[in-house]
Amino acid sequence: MNLVTEQAVTSSDKTFFQLRKDIVEGQILPASKLSEAELAKRYTVSRAVVREAINRLVTCHLVERRANVGARVVALGPEGLVSLYQVRESLEGMAARLAAVNMSDDEIADLQSLLASHLQTVQSGDTYYQEAGDVDFHYRIILGSKNDHLISMLLEGIYHLIRMYRVQLGMAGPRVTTAFDEHKSIVQAISNRDGELAEILMRRHILYTRNNLEKKLVQQAV
Repeated sequence: MNLVTEQAVTSSDKTFFQLRKDIVEGQILPASKLSEAELAKRYTVSRAVVREAINRLVTCHLVERRANVGARVVALGPEGLVSLYQVRESLEGMAARLAAVNMSDDEIADLQSLLASHLQTVQSGDTYYQEAGDVDFHYRIILGSKNDHLISMLLEGIYHLIRMYRVQLGMAGPRVTTAFDEHKSIVQAISNRDGELAEILMRRHILYTRNNLEKKLVQQAV
């Protein structure tokens, strides 16, 4: 699965990808009710196409259906963040461990080059997050695990919900530099084929990120 090369071969695919992007990037706000009629007009498609896209987004955990309410975008809250990141910490920690064993030397070199390309963003002090797909550090390591079940659980399950938190809450200030340094340490452990250390560092990195995002959510609620 490569998110960069996903092809919108049908109107349904195109609508799904666009609606997913709009939700992840906050063009459609968290907790918003989704109206099939309004979305059909927005994307110039039928309500049936919108309904299918919404159903697919439910499986991605970006949309939830409730009795007497209908479909809504999930809300970003501290409880949801903690629950999601507990799962993420475990699964991506495992991915890092497996990547240290299964990634080829060329793939590791590409990962190191990717981090080098991120350095300018870090030095500029801009918000530090990557687009979905091959330019995402975490995405590369997930694929590098070479475990199809794990890849499916992450990329087809919670990947875009994780991105929703990362994109909308962002990562700025001192956390940018420390997160980048954590990325470098993880890659070094993978390069050294030290799976145990790679897992420890990845889990710690995700925990630190969760704590950072949780503080932002609490501040927003004040």
